Amino acid sequence: MSIFDHIRPYHDTEVNKALQQAFRHPMFKVLLQFTFPDASPSEIKDVLSDCYSIHDFQTKVIYKSVQNLLTKSSEGFTTSGFDALTADKAYLYMSNHRDIVLDTSLLNVGLIDNGLITTASAIGDNLVQKDFLMALSKLNRNFLVLRDQSPRELLKSSKTLSEYIKHLLSENRSVWMAQREGRTKDGKDKTQQGVLKMITMARGKTPLLQYIKELHIVPVAISYEYDPTDILKVPEIVAKQANVPYIKTNNEDFNSILKGALGFKKRIHIEAAPLDPTIYDQIEEEEQSDNDKLKRLASEIDKKIYSHYKLWPSNYIAYDLYNKDKIYKDRYDEKELRHFERRLARRVNMKNQLEVDSFLLMYANPVINALKL
Repeated sequence: MSIFDHIRPYHDTEVNKALQQAFRHPMFKVLLQFTFPDASPSEIKDVLSDCYSIHDFQTKVIYKSVQNLLTKSSEGFTTSGFDALTADKAYLYMSNHRDIVLDTSLLNVGLIDNGLITTASAIGDNLVQKDFLMALSKLNRNFLVLRDQSPRELLKSSKTLSEYIKHLLSENRSVWMAQREGRTKDGKDKTQQGVLKMITMARGKTPLLQYIKELHIVPVAISYEYDPTDILKVPEIVAKQANVPYIKTNNEDFNSILKGALGFKKRIHIEAAPLDPTIYDQIEEEEQSDNDKLKRLASEIDKKIYSHYKLWPSNYIAYDLYNKDKIYKDRYDEKELRHFERRLARRVNMKNQLEVDSFLLMYANPVINALKL
């Protein structure tokens, strides 16, 4: 549909030609060599020549890329909760967001492994300014969220985005969106009411809760034992704490993509946590205004993410160090504690308490979230 051309991924009919063009790009060749380390250039080209849809590309190339990446940069990837979902049904997955590329890549690996419909995934246009990244995102079924707009342009693009999400779900294509604009830097993982409001802009005259219920929202908790980009996030957290503007450096987003992909993450877990369908009726009965209803729904999504977030030793260690206590000493051993302390000392200025606290809270806040429940 032409009204979505400026934000949509490639159509399946465009994939094969796009792959032949991308094959000539040096960065794409590096990705392919990483994915197929024992294959010759001609053998790799044959694989691409046999890709005639995004599904082909995701299952024949990206799936293998992510598996190789996990082997080199993690100690294992697990999923749970997806067996409660229906194989031929489209869902709107809303998750916490830590890594620019890996969050959705890992989710789709989990969906493929569980025989579920893979997602079209939202990505900020600021993250795909390079031609190579734009092509790769469109080949991986990403659609664009337009940034840096005037209020009037933002309203128009938000309506278009809402209509596109509605269109995708109506075509039985699952959708992924982060629970908030941009990644969570501080580990608090709080759903923005504005994201939910944007999603409902396409509802027309359909009652708010009825429309949202028909989207089949599934909260998803993504848990990395270690965040390779943790040190890259600290300056922005500190700037906000000090109430000063934060200005990104050149190529900061691109560096975050590389660091997130290649950096060591230890263990990773993704858990789907479907909402109880009766919650929509409860919200309808208990809340008065649409804003209150969206606020309540955001809270219910948060509860699901908090309660299904896999807490690792790193989270408990950070909580204890931040609180100068040993409440959770039975959740980690001495080796894990020393490893975390060395990581902390290498990444922040230990004489700057604001940096130290910001780093610790990044890992400790998921524990704090769970305690709130």
